[in-house]
Amino acid sequence: MTGFRGQSVTGPGRAQRSQGVSKRIVVPFEDNRFLTQLLGEFDCHLALIEDRLGVEAHAHGNVIILTGSEPAVGLARDVLEQLYRRIANGEPIGAGDFDGLIRHARQETPATDGQAQIATRRRVVKARTPAQSTYMRAMERVDLVFGIGPAGTGKTYLAVAYAAHCLERGLVERLILSRPAVEAGERLGFLPGDMRDKVDPYLRPLYDALYDLLPPEKVERDIETGVIEVAPLAFMRGRTLANAFVILDEAQNTTSMQMKMFLTRLGENAKMVVTGDPSQIDLPPGQTSGLEEAVRLLQDVEGIQSIRFSNTDVVRRDLVARIVTAYDKASEGQRPR
Repeated sequence: MTGFRGQSVTGPGRAQRSQGVSKRIVVPFEDNRFLTQLLGEFDCHLALIEDRLGVEAHAHGNVIILTGSEPAVGLARDVLEQLYRRIANGEPIGAGDFDGLIRHARQETPATDGQAQIATRRRVVKARTPAQSTYMRAMERVDLVFGIGPAGTGKTYLAVAYAAHCLERGLVERLILSRPAVEAGERLGFLPGDMRDKVDPYLRPLYDALYDLLPPEKVERDIETGVIEVAPLAFMRGRTLANAFVILDEAQNTTSMQMKMFLTRLGENAKMVVTGDPSQIDLPPGQTSGLEEAVRLLQDVEGIQSIRFSNTDVVRRDLVARIVTAYDKASEGQRPR
């Protein structure tokens, strides 16, 4: 079942946050069961549309009344109807789905192929921003992708999601997930326990993503058999990583030599994704980040693509985006003119 385009009425309406002539449209939906999911608890999804698009949205019976500028109410209608169709097809939706569709629709030059997605056994991961869509499609097209940007933009999670997708479909034989274990030098000896006890705390974000995307019993089994390997960067030296999907996380904390060592591990039928946030480099003063250097040196090399995220791509929550923006402004003020 789907929603139907409603009639539109142009009129003065109430004061709108959007600019332009106020327009009122009525969008009917056939099934009230699906409409309840579309509205969200206490109409929270409508509140999100109001906040993001500057429109007024009210539910009445089996219709939603939208008031605002013509472009804004048209976009709001499209978002509501797309998500209604997803619900009718049995897909769960949440605030993130509204946010993702709005962000994609608001870009000035919309992608012709729409919102990218990755399917794993446990969930379907949909891009929440246009940059995420570009990133996900880059992983499909080329063998080496750099994902660069602030925390909360989904760089690592999406890389693990696509790696899990490739493993489940037999496109690769194993997953290798790595990151610098501690700041720059990987000094693990002073920590208690065996080697896994020493490195696991630093690799926990990778484990979290795996357990969210794959059945827990499969993750445990694949780790035991070596199909999934989560290891610090130091363990990569001297290896050739073939028939694998390889991810290097927190790559801003690699040295030039470490980055070169890692990139040259790439073997036959392998894909590699390198993620990092250049604003959070923990290397000693004067030490060049291997991530920044690699992106600069390899920018024109065929088969490699770099995707840059900004604070507008933060999807963790609005407060995180505001925190990132505040720190960016502070760091810009400290740079020499």
